[in-house]
Amino acid sequence: MKIENNSKILVTGGSGFIGTNLMEYLLAQDYEVINIDFTPPKRKDHDDYWQDCDIREFEKLNAIVADFNPTHVIHLAARTDLNGQSLEDYNSNTLGVHNLVKSLNQLTLLKSVVIASSMLVCRLGYQYKDMEDYDPPNFYGESKVQTEKITRAEAKFKWVLVRPTSIWGPWFGEPYRNFFDIVLAQRFFTSKRFAVKTYGYVSNAIEQIIALLQDAQAKGGTYYLGDYLPTPITAWAYEIAEMADIKKPILFPYFIFKTAALVGDLLNSIGIPFVMSSFRLKNMTTNNVVHLGDTQAIVGNNSVSRLKGTRITLDWLIKYKSENRK
Repeated sequence: MKIENNSKILVTGGSGFIGTNLMEYLLAQDYEVINIDFTPPKRKDHDDYWQDCDIREFEKLNAIVADFNPTHVIHLAARTDLNGQSLEDYNSNTLGVHNLVKSLNQLTLLKSVVIASSMLVCRLGYQYKDMEDYDPPNFYGESKVQTEKITRAEAKFKWVLVRPTSIWGPWFGEPYRNFFDIVLAQRFFTSKRFAVKTYGYVSNAIEQIIALLQDAQAKGGTYYLGDYLPTPITAWAYEIAEMADIKKPILFPYFIFKTAALVGDLLNSIGIPFVMSSFRLKNMTTNNVVHLGDTQAIVGNNSVSRLKGTRITLDWLIKYKSENRK
């Protein structure tokens, strides 16, 4: 899947998880590309394409954007954790988006822009009426609602909003890196009440981003990113264990998890980290199947199955841990 020749692609947040994989893809295709991020790249071979910039600093951002003068932009930069105590804590997702849109509005060669939102503009399981029907569960989700509203209200260029589901794969971090690590350490325990969810292998998500960036019919629309087949958490944990040649996770009664979650709430409230909490347990037991028919109609079928993606990710984990021991 190729963007047209002579394209100049600006990526924000190219040092993050999805951004690192996106940069790998774009550089492999020999595009002229830069990454705007205030964090250094995860890969040293991406350093030459990195521009150190916080998107909340308009003057510096605007100078970099104007100098590069991109034809396409993929905006991934954001604060994505759930630990903020106010909407202002997520001003990268509000002020930062306003600054980027303001800067991009001045460009003359710009053809299309993909701006990343989040599936957490709606709480898990919420049956939204349309793409502007919101029910965010936390300040992070509310900040991404603002990302979407700013884009719709202020952008003068052709844009597409994307809502990544639970994306995983090489270069990932919390929480799905933790899921793999816990399963591999044989410390993952499961329950019959664990949920079925829409996840997305990262290279499938990137294919979707690139296709939506190019497709004229997608402009002005909002699309979810993820794999089309939903994943039962327990089945996935069993697949990881089988591939790693370790014992399958043990099945426990639900009340044990509930007790652990209450203990975790108490410990977390006094500043002691604990792997389980009521929020995490609710997340693990609430089905969240996102229908991606609109995305599939434009992009086509996923290239990488869950089994293949799991194998690639396990191989990456082995290599990553080996390299970081040196």
